[in-house]
Amino acid sequence: MSLLNFRQDGPPDLAERSAETAVTRLYEAHALDLVRLALVMVGDRPTAEDVVQDSFLGLYRRWGRLKDPDKALTYLRSSVLNNCRSVLRRRGRRLPGVQDPPVASAESRVLDREQGREVLDALRRLPHKQRETLVLRFVLDLSEEETAQVMRVSRVTVRSNTSRGRTALERMLGETP
Repeated sequence: MSLLNFRQDGPPDLAERSAETAVTRLYEAHALDLVRLALVMVGDRPTAEDVVQDSFLGLYRRWGRLKDPDKALTYLRSSVLNNCRSVLRRRGRRLPGVQDPPVASAESRVLDREQGREVLDALRRLPHKQRETLVLRFVLDLSEEETAQVMRVSRVTVRSNTSRGRTALERMLGETP
């Protein structure tokens, strides 16, 4: 379904077609990673998908006002994080439970699931800036520079958040730093 189907006042102009094409390409290339990012932050897939959908819609609506369309992916990542923060605020900052993915043969994956659940639970107990930094760095595999751009902070802040977040996770998981 086209992003332009919600228009009711005639055919799209050239700028709208350009925005639709650009946003569609970004969606095809990055939606899954952004849903993963949102899923780690909010804890459930339907909400994560809604967060990402809202971010893409926001990008589409603002496409003509972007100063640098080459930074649209950075805009999207920031938007996803901001929308996740809003969801968590609306929930009253309560920590979401972890939803396990469906598993065909559970026996070989029980331990992995349990360890993954522990890591996710520990990750969700971190301060939100540390959690966001670790998710961007290690789930999305962004560089320090990319993470700094998405979070709109310095690289030093990214390094500090990464170090503190990893140390806190190791402590929570009972590993020696």
